[in-house]
Amino acid sequence: MTRTFAIRAEGLSKRYIVGKSADLHDSIRHLLADRFKALLSVRREHGPGTEFWALRDVGFEIAHGENVGVIGLNGAGKSTLLKILSRITEPTSGRAVIDGRIGALLEVGTGFHNELTGRENTFLYGSILGMRREEVARKFDAIVEFAGVARHIDTPIKRYSSGMTVRLAFAVAAHLEPEILFLDEVLAVGDLSFQRKCINFAKQLQQRDATILFVSHNMFSIKTMCERVIYMRQGRIEYDGPVDEGIEIYERDCRLSVLPGQGVSDPAEWPLYITECEVMDPSGTRKSMFDVGDRMRVRLAYEVRRPVSSPNFMVSFVRADGVTVCTYSTEADGIDLGHVSDDGFILLELPPLKLVAEMYSVHVTVREQGFHEVLCRQIGATFHVRDSLLDLHFGVFHEAGEWRVGRRSAPATRVPDRSGDANHVAADRF
Repeated sequence: MTRTFAIRAEGLSKRYIVGKSADLHDSIRHLLADRFKALLSVRREHGPGTEFWALRDVGFEIAHGENVGVIGLNGAGKSTLLKILSRITEPTSGRAVIDGRIGALLEVGTGFHNELTGRENTFLYGSILGMRREEVARKFDAIVEFAGVARHIDTPIKRYSSGMTVRLAFAVAAHLEPEILFLDEVLAVGDLSFQRKCINFAKQLQQRDATILFVSHNMFSIKTMCERVIYMRQGRIEYDGPVDEGIEIYERDCRLSVLPGQGVSDPAEWPLYITECEVMDPSGTRKSMFDVGDRMRVRLAYEVRRPVSSPNFMVSFVRADGVTVCTYSTEADGIDLGHVSDDGFILLELPPLKLVAEMYSVHVTVREQGFHEVLCRQIGATFHVRDSLLDLHFGVFHEAGEWRVGRRSAPATRVPDRSGDANHVAADRF
């Protein structure tokens, strides 16, 4: 009987033991590492192991030809799920039924050997994915062209950048011509042109009725590639349905969550905590969509747990691909909050937005005076900037410049800008 679904997961659960070596190893690498420790007599006494469930009773069905995004905060179990479906890790309980040829790109460099060249790794990774040597040889030139690494194909992978490595790995997986493709944050590495190439390739696969399961924190990529999302929280599926509703849940869960990073202490010890972060228009109405040139307000409310002297509130806008595009600081702008001992709020008025069209999140960091110790660091609201022309091809922001045009014999001209006004263009002899 012909199967209706490309992927069927039934009660998948995965348990790890924290602080204790398991008898069953997830990979040869783990087994070799333990043997090596034994040879060096490097052994650590552990108390009773603590159970950690990366997945709990996960079940779903994905039809042939569906593009499904898997989203959730860090530690939700997304990557563990893909490793189980890819047969890299065995589930503790439950089962997954896969109907089709699988291609998987789960981590940068997975399946590559650092000492081998790009050429050698292409054949190695192709064989791991299930391609015959003759098939890899036939598609080799196309793989190298797709990855854009022709000049370095005979260089050891250890000398590649992370972007080059993921481009080559994706190119090999792409030319496997899989019926089912698993992608885990591969678009987080690589330049914009390569990301667009990956998305176009995924669309071509979809036209051939391929099935794609795509893990990403980039909601623009999810919206572009998927018509359905599975939202995970603490190892369980919390939502399975249309993309827009799933992204709303994700963005709501992101609000005011702790931002990890260097110098960030235990949140329980923070002297103050951000309790509210709102993005609004000048009238005070909450908004999540702005046009280039709009004015914006950011309102922060905070709770004081113990007094702080002259805290420095910093508001950063972070693009969907993780690039911090600008940061506002009370201290840098000459604002001294003095001795703060009671709860309060701060209102930041922004100049007209010059950011290009993309999705952005607000990151809030509070430091000691002098940009010293981090007092708290949290994710705030998210918002989108839209424009019919000014997208990521224009970089991070766009501001009109003054242009001088020189011709041998031509009068000065005036060229209207995008707002309808006229920008003066001087005609000079160069």
